[in-house]
Amino acid sequence: MGNSSKDDSTTDGDTSGGDAPPSKSSLFSEGEKVLAYHGPRIYEAKVQKAELRKKEWKYFVHYLGWNKNWDEWVGVDRLMKHTEENVVKQQALDKKQGVDKNPKSGRSAQTKPKSSADVKVEKEDVKSNVAKGKKRKNDSGAEKDNVSLEKLVKFQIPSILKKQLVDDWEFVNQQDKLVKLPRSPTVDDILTKYLDYRSKKENMTSDSVAEILRGIRCYFDKALPVMLLYKKERKQFHDVVQDDVSPSNIYGAEHLLRLFVKLPELLAYVNIEEETLTRLQQKLIDFLKFLQKNQSTFFLSTYDGTKGVEGKGKGKDD
Repeated sequence: MGNSSKDDSTTDGDTSGGDAPPSKSSLFSEGEKVLAYHGPRIYEAKVQKAELRKKEWKYFVHYLGWNKNWDEWVGVDRLMKHTEENVVKQQALDKKQGVDKNPKSGRSAQTKPKSSADVKVEKEDVKSNVAKGKKRKNDSGAEKDNVSLEKLVKFQIPSILKKQLVDDWEFVNQQDKLVKLPRSPTVDDILTKYLDYRSKKENMTSDSVAEILRGIRCYFDKALPVMLLYKKERKQFHDVVQDDVSPSNIYGAEHLLRLFVKLPELLAYVNIEEETLTRLQQKLIDFLKFLQKNQSTFFLSTYDGTKGVEGKGKGKDD
């Protein structure tokens, strides 16, 4: 993430905290409006909670204007005081990242608390969540969910694949183009190729890898209709995917990569031991490297022009 300015985030506007060292005196207070680093950008946020953990302050922040699903615990290195000077720094960073401004509000048009690729992929229907019934119902129940969310499977999507996600978003939402279906290779094909790749690399068939790939396929088939499609792709889905056909037999790498943006959130609700979680994280990272290695084979370089695409223009739910 864009923390080349990381040192500034721990010092700007912090001199008013008194003589007490940071480990004893919180730099930010509950209810305070702040600026928060996330991915390569800075976003407006509000401190919901402040806790001293292992001699370090941690802050539970809500990104202003976005669904509570984005709320998270961050360290002091991710936060800055909401000062005029730091707002200028935020705007300069947005300009460097090529983010368009809304002249009326002065806010970035794509200020979602994720990296530039995640921003565009995850705009689609946050409210249509696979784990919908398990989301926070109210603030009093937040504590229990926060514990599970701290156990997220964490992995970094390679920068090349992030660019792929950005292109994917732009093809569909800005250029009114769609992935031509059925794709080749399909998601099933890619998962099979990866299993073969791992088997040859290790000179044996790994049951654990096969099990994880079955899980990815299952998640993909269930998540695609409700959280992996942009509005403009829904008509195509209903036209192409019949009741007796699995999406993993029709869609390809473009939509599979979108799943990896959502996986940490989905797996937060699964009861997994910490050791198993670590192994799973390593295998998912390896799979992403496999996608990157085969990018030219698995991904389309351009999409098809479309007619009668659902939805017009660019909106927050796109």
